[in-house]
Amino acid sequence: MVAAKSQSKGAAGAGKVTVTQTGSPIGRRKDQEATLIGLGLNKRHRSRVLEDTPAVRGMIAKVRHLIQVEPAG
Repeated sequence: MVAAKSQSKGAAGAGKVTVTQTGSPIGRRKDQEATLIGLGLNKRHRSRVLEDTPAVRGMIAKVRHLIQVEPAG
């Protein structure tokens, strides 16, 4: 059973997400701009592949209106 779990995890690319900035931080609070920078984003339409951790998920939730999230593939 353990082998099947790790195999499906590797095949699906679980553990990583692609984050693409779709909105501008202009006119937003400074902490939202800092969160985008923390995610590695600073201009619209740029993408980063990040580890799917609770810390990254919290940052994504904070600026969910400025980004698009997809599973990494």
